[in-house]
Amino acid sequence: MPVSPKIDLIFIDSGGGHRACAPALQEVARQQSRNWDLRLHSAQDILDPIDFIRKSTGVPFQDIYNHMLRHGWTLGTAQMIPAMHMIIRLLHREQVRMFARHWSANQPDMVVSLIPHYNRAMRQALARVAPDVPFVTVMTDIADYPPHFWIERIDQYLICGSEEAMGQALAAGLPRERVLRASGMILHPRFYQPIEVDRAVERKRLGLRPDTPVGLVLFGGEGSTEIPKIASLLDQSDLDIQLILLCGRHERAAAEIRALAKRIPMFIEGFTREVPRYMALSDFFIGKPGPGSISEALAMRLPVIVERNAWTLAHERFNTYWLERQGVGIVTANFRQIASAVRTLLEPARFEAFRANAATMRNHAVFEVVEMLEGILRTHPNGSLPAITNRPTHREPARVYSIN
Repeated sequence: MPVSPKIDLIFIDSGGGHRACAPALQEVARQQSRNWDLRLHSAQDILDPIDFIRKSTGVPFQDIYNHMLRHGWTLGTAQMIPAMHMIIRLLHREQVRMFARHWSANQPDMVVSLIPHYNRAMRQALARVAPDVPFVTVMTDIADYPPHFWIERIDQYLICGSEEAMGQALAAGLPRERVLRASGMILHPRFYQPIEVDRAVERKRLGLRPDTPVGLVLFGGEGSTEIPKIASLLDQSDLDIQLILLCGRHERAAAEIRALAKRIPMFIEGFTREVPRYMALSDFFIGKPGPGSISEALAMRLPVIVERNAWTLAHERFNTYWLERQGVGIVTANFRQIASAVRTLLEPARFEAFRANAATMRNHAVFEVVEMLEGILRTHPNGSLPAITNRPTHREPARVYSIN
């Protein structure tokens, strides 16, 4: 029996999207019976011995970002990121030492990074202990936020999910044969499984009306203080809508919404893995412009409403312009204007155009990335990958089948 190649997937729990990509790739590899030994590793766990922030405050470095999201402390991230990079660079030698120690003990056949910021340190560490092992960075953002965010000029394969990211990689000097283009962001394969529901019955079960537009409000797994504000503003408007509010781990946000004297129907949920099902019951999406959330919404054909202002995370601002260019939603200057944005979105002609544009998007990245990794395993160290002409068999993005 052939030996299974050991592939290390490196994630981090800042924001949740990086971690989500690892089990998504793992699940597709399992479904396709790939002969791989996939090992998921947290960068925080590897670097924890040198995390002076955790030692001095008790809060792991990765959780600072999550606290920011949960409390809405996102003003000034454009200035904060260079400061964070300075800290990372000061610890660079120690990071290389910790990653090298990890891979010396684990002996991978491939390392796949699903995180930004640390790729130079990881590549140098791998070169120190296993120079012939390929290093792959899979971008989980639509585009880079240079410098030293995602794209580093190092010996690597880079998988990116947009033309913008590909152009950035080539401009940074990466060889063309090492820059691979996927069709979008990695989504869990459950977003490609048909969901057969009677929307009228399911909406009634959630306390919603069967024939009134439903907006799904989601700010990632950590939730946000913005969710109760949006719920309150829409409840005070004269719009004939209803809401599914997924508050994630933000229990206080959920409690605030439950305490509202509601005019419009609302269903409130905490952290859940049933996002595809709730999206299947919805008509449009409201949230932050994170690459994962908006890609999930578009896979489910939901037009999107996001915000762009000084509080928008610096590395997510590009996503708002990308949404406008794709013609799949509305970018508002402030969620205080959410009622006006929803009213505009639901204008029949505009809404149908947004849905039609979303329907033209074909994001099969999670399947493509698995195939690309197989190609790298077969061809490295030559670095000349065979053209991907036959995509793996899989289902189209989920659609709702109403049984009336």
